[in-house]
Amino acid sequence: MGGHIVDLCPDCREKQPLWCAVVTGANKGIGLEICRQLASKGILVVLTSRDKNKGLAAVESLRKSGLSNVIFHQVDVTNLTTISSLAEFIKAHLGKLDILVNNAGILGAITDAAGFTALLQVVNAMDLNKDEPNLEQVITDTYELAEECLQTNYYGVKSVTKTLIPLLQLSDSPRIVNVSSRMGKMKNISNEKALEMLSDGDGLKEERVDEIVNMFLKDFKEDILKIKGWPAYIPAYTISKVYLNAYTRNLAREFPTFRINCVSPGSVKSDISYNSGIFTTSEGAEKVVKLALVPNDGPSGLYFNNGEVTPF
Repeated sequence: MGGHIVDLCPDCREKQPLWCAVVTGANKGIGLEICRQLASKGILVVLTSRDKNKGLAAVESLRKSGLSNVIFHQVDVTNLTTISSLAEFIKAHLGKLDILVNNAGILGAITDAAGFTALLQVVNAMDLNKDEPNLEQVITDTYELAEECLQTNYYGVKSVTKTLIPLLQLSDSPRIVNVSSRMGKMKNISNEKALEMLSDGDGLKEERVDEIVNMFLKDFKEDILKIKGWPAYIPAYTISKVYLNAYTRNLAREFPTFRINCVSPGSVKSDISYNSGIFTTSEGAEKVVKLALVPNDGPSGLYFNNGEVTPF
């Protein structure tokens, strides 16, 4: 039971909340704002983060703003023990889960504000395969960072989701929102084998997606990413979001009574973007929360960008 707060707010003790939500990577930025917006709608929110002190401080800040229906649990999405502890906590204290927002993510590269701004110019041109030598001077990609990125952004989402599915199945209105990126569009890769697999539509299986992950990491280790048609810059982040989108499609088919979607909140001003984004965290969070609250006959298995359904 270590690493979490079990002191539910007085109102939460007195009556079972109608809806309960979990948000990963939520001690700052868009994750914290998602918690704020969900809690402001009367939903009991479990705010999670790797760092216990930062997570507790985030909950305290929300409570000071009048939102007593927020609690903390320490979760590292790459650590199955902490994820299992979260599930045990929810089962014991809340009984079920209605909303899961997989927000935790990392860039998987080393850069700074100037480097990220230069990267955004390439992203805005929608050509991540374009050869931009200047970016090599301001963005550093390593195999170790790439592996960590995929473990967090892709495998971490899978671990959290699979562990919490049984609790979501107890809900009358289960919702999963995977926070993606516009970089996660299939057009940003040109590896023929990967594109063939990803374009399989209803025939795409989770095992096949994992096969592409391993293929990418193998090519990264052998330093042949460009030759094999992988993105030239922040390749791990880009690929992790492509895979996340594919996983979202698979999950929606597997659980047709759930509402499961992925969403790009846009270029949000946050730590991961070195505050180089266009939208505020509030504006970015609104797009995520909207999908977390879709009706039972709402969309599922879709990819949203700027509030609109967009091709994968």
